[in-house]
Amino acid sequence: MIDPTRTPRDPRTGRDDGGRGVSRRSLLTSAGVVAGGLALSALAACTATPNIPRPTASPTGPIKDQLDEVLRIIANGSQNFGVFIEDVRTGGTYGFTGDYASQSASMAKPMIVAMALRKARADGQALSTEHQENARAAITHSDNDAASALWNYAGYQSYQSLAAELGMTHTHLDENRADQWSWTWTTPSDQVLLAKTLATGGSKALTDDECRFVWDLMGQVQDDQTWGVGQPKSGTVKAHLKNGWVQFKSTDGLWAVNSMGAVEGDGRNYRLAVMTRVPDFDTGRAVTSEVGTWVFSILGSGTL
Repeated sequence: MIDPTRTPRDPRTGRDDGGRGVSRRSLLTSAGVVAGGLALSALAACTATPNIPRPTASPTGPIKDQLDEVLRIIANGSQNFGVFIEDVRTGGTYGFTGDYASQSASMAKPMIVAMALRKARADGQALSTEHQENARAAITHSDNDAASALWNYAGYQSYQSLAAELGMTHTHLDENRADQWSWTWTTPSDQVLLAKTLATGGSKALTDDECRFVWDLMGQVQDDQTWGVGQPKSGTVKAHLKNGWVQFKSTDGLWAVNSMGAVEGDGRNYRLAVMTRVPDFDTGRAVTSEVGTWVFSILGSGTL
């Protein structure tokens, strides 16, 4: 359980992720698209590759057994680790503590954009040009100011109703900080359900056009933020995703690092969510990317 007194921090600004007054818009304005990931690139350049548990040999046997073997090694006994997969080719699913619950951080941003689209529709109008740009910045650059503008426009209470209508039964506001999007709670299984809804439409909660709008933006995430689920992205492999990362600095200093989305290409087609809680951002990025790499490899040899 995460202590609600913790203050989340964004590694790119050193300030609250999802709190009030977090500014990245000025960076985007002065340096263009690259600025959104500039601090992460600099961090990666000066930090050694984290020493995380990694499988040393390819697993064998049934696909679920292979996933079990690999994820047990990567989890390394941690209780703060969850993975959920849906194989689109068959509809089969797999969970490794897929109901592990933690706070969303920026992984909440597709939901926030969906909330804004619903608000505009309820008002009988299209999403304004300004908020369309906020939606793009929030998802493709993970811009916190843009997300907060949409959150305030839609009203934070609508997060709970949208989650309920989507069937995301473990996704909810934080009871102590309900007005802060970074503190929303979710699980890997709920995030895969969200990815499915956005990718396929057919939802009573969102129109097909609304789903398509959010999903298309998730396919345009800037390159330095396509780790985790998007690790296999290449010229022949497409990824739609949104990552989130936040530090609980006011207490134990640990990080929640999350990744959700979908991968298609080279014979694969699946949806995946990974949620972790680790000592630092680099470790979280390495762990989620290790999962992304192995899931892609294993699902290349069979289906769920």
